Amino acid sequence: MEDKTFTISVYSENNVGLLNRISGIFLKRHINILSLNVSESEIENVSRFIIVVNTTEKWVQNIVGQIEKQIEVIKAFYHTDEETIYLENALFKIASSLLFDEKQIQNIIKESQSTIVTVSRDFFVISKSGRRSEIEELYEKFKPYGIMQFVRSGRISVSKQKMEISALLETFK
Repeated sequence: MEDKTFTISVYSENNVGLLNRISGIFLKRHINILSLNVSESEIENVSRFIIVVNTTEKWVQNIVGQIEKQIEVIKAFYHTDEETIYLENALFKIASSLLFDEKQIQNIIKESQSTIVTVSRDFFVISKSGRRSEIEELYEKFKPYGIMQFVRSGRISVSKQKMEISALLETFK
Protein backbone atom coordinates (compact mmCIF):
# COMPACT_ATOMS: atom_id res chain seq x y z
CA MET A 1 0.00 0.00 0.00
CA GLU A 2 1.26 3.44 -0.86
CA ASP A 3 1.07 6.59 1.23
CA LYS A 4 -1.73 8.99 0.33
CA THR A 5 -3.17 12.13 1.85
CA PHE A 6 -6.25 11.47 3.98
CA THR A 7 -8.61 13.87 5.70
CA ILE A 8 -9.99 12.52 8.96
CA SER A 9 -13.19 14.09 10.31
CA VAL A 10 -13.91 13.51 13.99
CA TYR A 11 -17.24 14.50 15.52
CA SER A 12 -17.06 14.78 19.29
CA GLU A 13 -18.30 16.35 22.46
CA ASN A 14 -16.25 19.43 23.29
CA ASN A 15 -14.20 18.18 26.25
CA VAL A 16 -10.84 19.20 27.67
CA GLY A 17 -8.03 16.75 26.94
CA LEU A 18 -9.50 15.08 23.86
CA LEU A 19 -7.12 16.85 21.48
CA ASN A 20 -4.18 15.63 23.54
CA ARG A 21 -5.41 12.03 23.45
CA ILE A 22 -6.09 12.17 19.70
CA SER A 23 -2.64 13.59 18.96
CA GLY A 24 -1.18 10.83 21.14
CA ILE A 25 -2.73 8.22 18.84
CA PHE A 26 -0.70 9.68 15.94
CA LEU A 27 2.44 10.07 18.06
CA LYS A 28 2.44 6.39 19.07
CA ARG A 29 2.37 5.41 15.40
CA HIS A 30 4.97 7.99 14.32
CA ILE A 31 2.49 9.59 11.91
CA ASN A 32 2.87 13.32 11.43
CA ILE A 33 -0.25 15.49 11.45
CA LEU A 34 0.04 17.76 8.39
CA SER A 35 -2.91 19.96 9.30
CA LEU A 36 -5.34 20.25 12.20
CA ASN A 37 -8.47 22.33 12.55
CA VAL A 38 -11.13 22.18 15.26
CA SER A 39 -14.41 24.05 15.07
CA GLU A 40 -18.11 23.83 15.75
CA SER A 41 -19.91 21.41 13.45
CA GLU A 42 -23.28 21.53 11.75
CA ILE A 43 -24.69 19.84 14.87
CA GLU A 44 -25.35 21.85 18.02
CA ASN A 45 -22.89 21.16 20.88
CA VAL A 46 -20.75 18.90 18.66
CA SER A 47 -17.22 19.82 17.60
CA ARG A 48 -15.51 18.70 14.43
CA PHE A 49 -11.81 17.96 14.10
CA ILE A 50 -10.31 18.00 10.59
CA ILE A 51 -6.98 16.15 10.64
CA VAL A 52 -4.82 15.71 7.54
CA VAL A 53 -2.21 12.94 7.40
CA ASN A 54 -0.08 11.23 4.79
CA THR A 55 -0.09 7.47 5.35
CA THR A 56 -1.49 4.21 4.02
CA GLU A 57 -5.18 3.39 4.03
CA LYS A 58 -4.51 0.51 6.44
CA TRP A 59 -2.94 2.90 8.96
CA VAL A 60 -5.70 5.50 8.59
CA GLN A 61 -8.34 2.80 9.18
CA ASN A 62 -6.46 1.76 12.33
CA ILE A 63 -6.19 5.37 13.52
CA VAL A 64 -9.89 6.09 12.94
CA GLY A 65 -10.72 2.94 14.93
CA GLN A 66 -8.52 4.11 17.82
CA ILE A 67 -10.03 7.61 17.73
CA GLU A 68 -13.55 6.18 17.89
CA LYS A 69 -12.62 4.35 21.12
CA GLN A 70 -12.34 7.73 22.88
CA ILE A 71 -15.43 8.23 25.06
CA GLU A 72 -16.20 11.75 23.79
CA VAL A 73 -15.94 10.79 20.12
CA ILE A 74 -19.30 10.31 18.44
CA LYS A 75 -18.02 9.21 15.02
CA ALA A 76 -14.88 9.48 12.89
CA PHE A 77 -14.59 9.25 9.11
CA TYR A 78 -11.71 9.38 6.65
CA HIS A 79 -11.65 10.53 3.04
CA THR A 80 -9.13 10.90 0.23
CA ASP A 81 -8.57 14.28 -1.42
CA GLU A 82 -10.74 13.17 -4.33
CA GLU A 83 -13.66 12.59 -1.96
CA THR A 84 -13.59 16.04 -0.35
CA ILE A 85 -13.85 19.71 -1.17
CA TYR A 86 -11.17 21.49 0.82
CA LEU A 87 -9.43 24.82 1.29
CA GLU A 88 -6.80 26.45 3.42
CA ASN A 89 -6.56 30.15 4.24
CA ALA A 90 -3.44 32.28 4.48
CA LEU A 91 -2.53 35.83 5.47
CA PHE A 92 0.50 37.66 4.10
CA LYS A 93 1.79 40.87 5.72
CA ILE A 94 3.89 42.94 3.33
CA ALA A 95 5.45 46.43 3.47
CA SER A 96 2.99 49.08 2.21
CA SER A 97 5.57 50.82 0.05
CA LEU A 98 5.63 47.76 -2.23
CA LEU A 99 1.93 48.05 -2.97
CA PHE A 100 2.48 51.41 -4.62
CA ASP A 101 6.10 51.12 -5.82
CA GLU A 102 6.01 47.63 -7.33
CA LYS A 103 3.29 47.23 -9.98
CA GLN A 104 4.05 43.50 -10.09
CA ILE A 105 2.66 43.15 -6.53
CA GLN A 106 -0.73 44.41 -7.69
CA ASN A 107 -0.63 41.99 -10.63
CA ILE A 108 0.22 39.07 -8.32
CA ILE A 109 -2.70 39.94 -6.04
CA LYS A 110 -5.12 40.20 -8.96
CA GLU A 111 -3.92 37.06 -10.77
CA SER A 112 -4.01 34.95 -7.59
CA GLN A 113 -7.55 36.10 -6.75
CA SER A 114 -6.33 37.27 -3.35
CA THR A 115 -7.98 39.96 -1.28
CA ILE A 116 -6.41 42.96 0.43
CA VAL A 117 -7.73 42.81 3.98
CA THR A 118 -6.20 46.00 5.36
CA VAL A 119 -3.77 48.72 4.39
CA SER A 120 -1.84 50.88 6.85
CA ARG A 121 1.08 53.27 6.55
CA ASP A 122 3.66 50.53 7.20
CA PHE A 123 2.09 47.33 5.86
CA PHE A 124 -0.81 45.74 4.07
CA VAL A 125 -2.35 42.30 4.61
CA ILE A 126 -3.46 39.96 1.85
CA SER A 127 -5.83 37.03 2.34
CA LYS A 128 -5.78 33.99 0.08
CA SER A 129 -8.11 30.98 0.21
CA GLY A 130 -7.37 27.93 -1.86
CA ARG A 131 -5.46 24.70 -2.11
CA ARG A 132 -2.14 24.42 -0.31
CA SER A 133 -0.32 24.42 -3.66
CA GLU A 134 -1.95 27.74 -4.62
CA ILE A 135 -0.91 29.30 -1.31
CA GLU A 136 2.63 27.96 -1.65
CA GLU A 137 2.81 29.36 -5.19
CA LEU A 138 1.69 32.78 -3.95
CA TYR A 139 4.25 32.60 -1.14
CA GLU A 140 7.02 31.99 -3.68
CA LYS A 141 5.84 34.97 -5.75
CA PHE A 142 5.85 37.32 -2.74
CA LYS A 143 9.08 35.98 -1.26
CA PRO A 144 11.47 38.10 -3.41
CA TYR A 145 9.67 41.25 -2.25
CA GLY A 146 9.94 40.39 1.45
CA ILE A 147 7.16 38.89 3.54
CA MET A 148 6.94 40.52 6.98
CA GLN A 149 4.65 37.82 8.38
CA PHE A 150 2.89 34.73 7.03
CA VAL A 151 0.34 32.35 8.55
CA ARG A 152 -1.68 29.53 7.03
CA SER A 153 -4.70 27.81 8.56
CA GLY A 154 -5.33 24.13 8.82
CA ARG A 155 -7.43 22.50 6.15
CA ILE A 156 -11.17 22.93 6.23
CA SER A 157 -13.20 20.44 4.24
CA VAL A 158 -16.56 18.93 3.51
CA SER A 159 -17.13 15.52 1.98
CA LYS A 160 -18.65 15.24 -1.47
CA GLN A 161 -20.93 12.44 -0.29
CA LYS A 162 -23.54 12.90 2.40
CA MET A 163 -22.16 12.03 5.83
CA GLU A 164 -24.66 10.17 7.96
CA ILE A 165 -23.62 11.84 11.23
CA SER A 166 -26.87 13.80 11.63
CA ALA A 167 -28.98 10.66 11.17
CA LEU A 168 -26.72 8.82 13.62
CA LEU A 169 -27.23 11.50 16.25
CA GLU A 170 -31.00 11.40 15.78
CA THR A 171 -30.96 7.82 17.09
CA PHE A 172 -29.60 9.08 20.42
CA LYS A 173 -32.48 11.52 20.99
